[in-house]
Amino acid sequence: MKYKIYQVDSFSNSVFAGNPACVVPLSMWLSDDMLLNIARENAVAETAFFIDHGDYIHLRWFTPDLEIDLCGHATLAVAHVLKSELNYNKKKIKFKTQSGELIVCHENDFYYLDFPSRKPKLCELPTEIASALNIQPQEVYRSRDYMLVYKNQQEVEAIDINQVFFNKINLGYGGVIVTAKGDSVDFVSRFFTPQATILEDPVTGSAHCSLIPFWAERLSKIELKANQLSERGGRLICKDNADRVLIGGQAVTYSKGEFLL
Repeated sequence: MKYKIYQVDSFSNSVFAGNPACVVPLSMWLSDDMLLNIARENAVAETAFFIDHGDYIHLRWFTPDLEIDLCGHATLAVAHVLKSELNYNKKKIKFKTQSGELIVCHENDFYYLDFPSRKPKLCELPTEIASALNIQPQEVYRSRDYMLVYKNQQEVEAIDINQVFFNKINLGYGGVIVTAKGDSVDFVSRFFTPQATILEDPVTGSAHCSLIPFWAERLSKIELKANQLSERGGRLICKDNADRVLIGGQAVTYSKGEFLL
């Protein structure tokens, strides 16, 4: 059998930046083991698989290690493939996912992801994470992910992770966000996942489900601009909508082809 595959750089308007995701359209679900093997073979942070049911699109996300409950950049990648490659003509794209219904709209070359808000709560920092950090945070919060708040952007840029200690903790779907007020944007962040094939995620849409409500409250702003400070980098337009968040970004197709099973 032949399957189409697309690779998209999300949260960027040019290739070799943002977060790469692979997108695989299906007509019926393959086994979970097969989906995971395809994701491993693709060797990017996430591979998104979807089936178009007409009224909605059933969407699932796999890292090279496991299926996850929510992924922003791969959702953006699927929306981009639908609009730019598959001539999808509906104004709103409705996705059915493990995290409920997600809606993506396309306007003026930007995709806007309507995601659940996951406001983090103050907590203690696990010893394994503290031991893995070269700079300790000022504050610690958690929702799905741990969120570590730093004094300034320079500290976030200087964070280095000792994987010997870091990989002793298992966070399931979650990871560790490090964040601070930005120099030229409202806030900046980086994202790390323990026990994962890819330690630092280039741009993490799902992390902004927690970052947006936190920084919206702290900065007394509803609309915010954000940068993720990975090597590839990513730019996001954000809006706090009470129990929902809007995460906006651009995307560009890097490659398209097919694979055989």
